Amino acid sequence: MKKLCVVFRRAPFDGAHGREGIDFALLSASFDQEVSIIFCGEGVLSLLPDQQPTLIGERDYLATLRAFPLYDIEQVLVCQASLAEYGLIRTSLAIPCDLVTVDVISQALADADEVVVY
Repeated sequence: MKKLCVVFRRAPFDGAHGREGIDFALLSASFDQEVSIIFCGEGVLSLLPDQQPTLIGERDYLATLRAFPLYDIEQVLVCQASLAEYGLIRTSLAIPCDLVTVDVISQALADADEVVVY
C-alpha cells in the first residue's frame, strides 16, 4: 500500500486548491492508498467552523473534511506554530486532529511515498 501525504498550505477558497486537495485525498483513500493530511501555514484556516463560502460564490466543500474517517484517513496533522500564528487553539477547529511540531511534520513527509501540496 502506497503512503500518500496531502499538504494544505493555502487559505481556504484561494482558488480551487482546497476543494481539489480534499477530492484528491478522498479519491486516493478510496483506492486503498494510506492517506495522511497535513494543515500548515494559511491552510489551518480551512479548519475553522462556521465558514460561509456561499457568500462569496464558492461551494462549501469544507464540510467534506468530516468525511475523512469514513475513508479511513486517520492521520490529520496540524502545525502548532501555524495555529499560534493565527491565534487559534485546538478547540476552535472543526474536526479532530493532532497538533504537532514541525519536526513531526518533517517525519511524516519523510515517511510518505508521495507528497502532494495544495
